[in-house]
Amino acid sequence: MDVSPALSDSDSFAANAAPGADPRLCPTPDYGTLGPGSDVASARPAATLDAKNRVRLAMLLALSVGISLALLVSSLGKARAAWPRADRARVSSHAGVVNAGKIDQLQPQKQAEQLLELAVGNSDSAVDQISSRAAGWQGKLVWDSQIASLTTAALNSNDMRVRESGVEVELAAYGLSKNAASLEYLLKTAESSDHQQKIWALWSLGLMANRNVEPDRIRQLLSMHLQDSDPDSRRWAVDGLALTGGDATIPLLLGAMHGDSSPIVREEAACAIAQSGMFTPAQRMSAVPQLLDFADDPSLDAQTHRWAFQALGDITGQHLPNDSAVWRNWYENRN
Repeated sequence: MDVSPALSDSDSFAANAAPGADPRLCPTPDYGTLGPGSDVASARPAATLDAKNRVRLAMLLALSVGISLALLVSSLGKARAAWPRADRARVSSHAGVVNAGKIDQLQPQKQAEQLLELAVGNSDSAVDQISSRAAGWQGKLVWDSQIASLTTAALNSNDMRVRESGVEVELAAYGLSKNAASLEYLLKTAESSDHQQKIWALWSLGLMANRNVEPDRIRQLLSMHLQDSDPDSRRWAVDGLALTGGDATIPLLLGAMHGDSSPIVREEAACAIAQSGMFTPAQRMSAVPQLLDFADDPSLDAQTHRWAFQALGDITGQHLPNDSAVWRNWYENRN
């Protein structure tokens, strides 16, 4: 159930910048990502950077003022599903065993593209190849429209391993290594007064947590941003949390779905619980009792009731009417 929420003012700016094009798939400059060769992606703490590299980093940060909203809108298609599901990026399916020798002959950018395309086409061998090669792609990939399109498709896959491949490629294309230096940079950027930098960091923190980089610490930070006064920041905190996965995340998303004042945030949370994000079927099923309560909670509006029913259908695969009594009867007698 790919949620494509209503465009915010910033999303509209990106869409208007490229009339006729799907803004989710537009090439994205490296302004927010540090890009290939990032100093942050190295193992050195930021404090040890020499003067030349500090200048380079400062220049990259200065560029953040002009971040392209294509990055933000492209991420909306990643790990999120529309209600109903939107068409995904069309890729050819050549599922099968990958010829590693032929892949070795390609440049890293083409390696990542071809393997991710194959992974989306349900090639287990390609998923394994991405896992083994991703670390070597650091500093060698460029975030462009092709990578954006393929990671969108991967993160909308029904196969969790393919979604994880999308996470690996996106981190490599962002120039973010899975280490303490990258994490500290993102944690600092998440507190930035630059809104675009901030929400990119909230999303990227979710990617890092998904790859087991201090997930508890990241989950706590993202949960704090669910209290931000700005609804767009809360929406991206929800998206970041959806990427972290884990049992502890489901209650946080249920809380956002029930209590957030913004319908966009509530819908985003419902989608994350039901189908997007990085949760197992059992973890999603654990949300069902709360969703049953939400379905007839008089404090919630009619739209949130509908999202609760839709989430129940997506999680359980049942096609029942939007009637809480019917759903409770099914749940209590499902065995």
